[in-house]
Amino acid sequence: MSSGDPATKERLICGIEIHQQLNTRKLFCDCENGLSEIRENVTYFRRLRPTPGESGQIDRAAMAEHKKQRGYRYETPKNISCLIDLDEEPPLDVNADAFHIALTFSVMCNCKVIDEIYYMRKIVVDGSGPGGYQRTAMVGMNGFVEVNGKKIVIETVCLEEDSARRVEEKDGEMTYRLDRLGIPLLEISTGPDIRTPEEAMEVALKIGTMLRAIKGVKRGIGTIREDVNVSIPGGTRTEMKGVQNLRLLPVYVENELQRHHMLLRVKEILSERDVAVGTEMTDVTDLFKDCPSKVIRGALSDKGKVLAVKLKGFAGVLNGDEGKLRLGSSLAERARTKGVKGIFHSDELPAYGIEQEYVDKVRSFLSLNGEHDSFVLCAEKEKKAVMALEAVIERAKEALTGVPEETRDPLADGTSRFSRPLPGAARMYPETDIPPILVTEEKMKEVLANLPDLPEVTEKRLISEYKINAQQARQIVRDGNVDIFERIAKDKDLASIAATTFVSTFTEMEREGIDVSEISETKIAEVFAALKGSKFAKEALPSLFRELAKGTSLNEAVSKLGVSSMDESEAVKIIAKIVKEREAFVKEKGMASVGPLMGPVMEALRGKLDGKRMNDLLMKEIKRTVG
Repeated sequence: MSSGDPATKERLICGIEIHQQLNTRKLFCDCENGLSEIRENVTYFRRLRPTPGESGQIDRAAMAEHKKQRGYRYETPKNISCLIDLDEEPPLDVNADAFHIALTFSVMCNCKVIDEIYYMRKIVVDGSGPGGYQRTAMVGMNGFVEVNGKKIVIETVCLEEDSARRVEEKDGEMTYRLDRLGIPLLEISTGPDIRTPEEAMEVALKIGTMLRAIKGVKRGIGTIREDVNVSIPGGTRTEMKGVQNLRLLPVYVENELQRHHMLLRVKEILSERDVAVGTEMTDVTDLFKDCPSKVIRGALSDKGKVLAVKLKGFAGVLNGDEGKLRLGSSLAERARTKGVKGIFHSDELPAYGIEQEYVDKVRSFLSLNGEHDSFVLCAEKEKKAVMALEAVIERAKEALTGVPEETRDPLADGTSRFSRPLPGAARMYPETDIPPILVTEEKMKEVLANLPDLPEVTEKRLISEYKINAQQARQIVRDGNVDIFERIAKDKDLASIAATTFVSTFTEMEREGIDVSEISETKIAEVFAALKGSKFAKEALPSLFRELAKGTSLNEAVSKLGVSSMDESEAVKIIAKIVKEREAFVKEKGMASVGPLMGPVMEALRGKLDGKRMNDLLMKEIKRTVG
C-alpha cells in the first residue's frame, strides 16, 4: 500500500518534533557556541545509571541503556565547555537571548505562553550528558500553525540544552565531546495531525521557515533535526529520532508506515497459528563442527558456540510472502544491540554456507515437526550469544501483540533500525538548581513589539519590491536567505541574478552534497559586489560559489578558474577566430549559425564576458563575414 492510496492516508497518524539550535551563548553558562575538531588529551570518564523519576519508576529506555554496561569518556574543548557541562558546578541563569527567542516562537505559533516556567530534568543515560540527564522547560503550549489551509496543532514549545556529540565507540566505551552540550535548543512538538508522508515534509518546512525568520537561529547541516512519530490504528507509536535530510522525510514516513502494516499482518497470521516462543537456548555446536559457513567457522575458531532457540509457528513471517513479511530483520536488529554481528533464522536458510543438511539436523535436534515451526541461530562467544537470543525471544513475544513501542535511528537509504524502547513519563523529575522564571507583562509586550513577519507576508513583499516570481520568493524565505538577498537586491540590477543564485545554483549545489551554509553572508555579498564591479561575468557565479564552499577566498577562486573579466577587444578577437575556423558553415547558414556557434564561444569566454554581450558580438562578426 503506497502513500498515494486513500486507505493509507486515512490510516497514517503522524506528528513531528523539530529541534532547532540557537546561535546564542550556551543555555546555562557563558561558554561560546561552537564545535571543535581538536582531539583533547585530558578526558573525564563516567559510568551512568538510571534513577527513578518523580513517579517513582525507572524509565524503560534508561534501563535498556544501562544494561549495555558502557563506559563514557568526555572531551572538554577549551572556551566551549566548562565544569557546568561536566555537572561539577551548578548552572547559571538561563541565557536571556535564548529565552527571548523561545517566547517569540511560541507567540508566532499562537501558543499559550506559560507565565511561570519551571525546568525539569529528563533522565538520559546513553552518555550524551555527563550528569545522566538533560534540562528542558516548557515555554508555550496549545498553539497551531497553518499548512496548506489546514491547522496543525503545536502541542508544546520547549527550551532545552542540546546533547554532547558522539566522537567514537570502541571496546564497550563511548567518547563524547562536550562542545555541543548546552547549546540552546528549541523543541517544537506537533499534534498527531499529519496524514500523509508528503504532509510531514510540508509541516517541517513551514516550521523551519518560521524559525529562520527569527534572528539568532543557527543554520547549516546538523543545526536542525526532526523526530518523527508514526502510528496506525491497531498499532502503537514508534519514533524515528534525528532525521536531518528533509527531502527524505516522506520516504522515512512511508517506509515506517509500510513496516507497521507488515507487523500487524504478522500479528494477524500468528494469531491464527499454534504459536510458542521458546524460552530456553539449546547448544547445537556439535551439529556444525564440519559446516563450511565462514561465520560459523569463525565463531568456533574463536572458542564460540552455536546456540539455537525454537520459534513454533513463525515459519514464513520471518522472511516470506516474497519479502513482504520481514520479522526476521526486526529480530536481527534487537540481537545486534547486544554486540553480535547478526543471527540466522530458518526462513533464510539454506544460505550463507549453511546447507540444507544442517537445517534438517537442527530441526530434528530441536524436535521441530510442524509446518510452521522455525528456529533462530546465533554463532558467537557464549555470553554474547545468550544475550542476543534473549533479545530475539523478547522481540518474538512482542510480535504477538503487533507493533512494539520503540525509538528507531534513521538510515541514509530512508529506512530505520531499532535503537531502544520508547521512553515514557517516568524519566522526568524537577530541576532544583534553576529557580522558576516569571514571564512578566513587560516581557511579553517586548516580545509582541518585535515579532518578525510570518513567511507568507515576507514572500509577498519580496515579490512586490524586487519583481521576482512566487517560487523564487518562497524558496528564499524557506532557506532563510531573506536578509542577504535584500542586502544584494537593493541594487535592482542584481535582484534577478541573486534570486537565481539562491534558488537554482544553491539548490543544485546541495543536491551535489555541498554544504552552502559554509559560504558566509559576508562572502556572498563580496561576490555580488565584485560582479557589480565587472570583475567577472554572471556566468561565473556557479563555479565561484562551488570554490567558495571549499573555503577558498574570492580572489583565489577567480584566479584558479580563470574567470577574470576580459577586455572586450580581446573577446572580439577570440570570437572572430571561432567564426573564421567555421567560415564555410557560417556562409552556408548565415544568421542561423548564431545558435550552433554560441556553444564554442561560451566555452571560450564563460565567466569572462556577459552572455548577452557574447551573443551581440557573435552576431556582429557573423554579419560581417556573410556580408
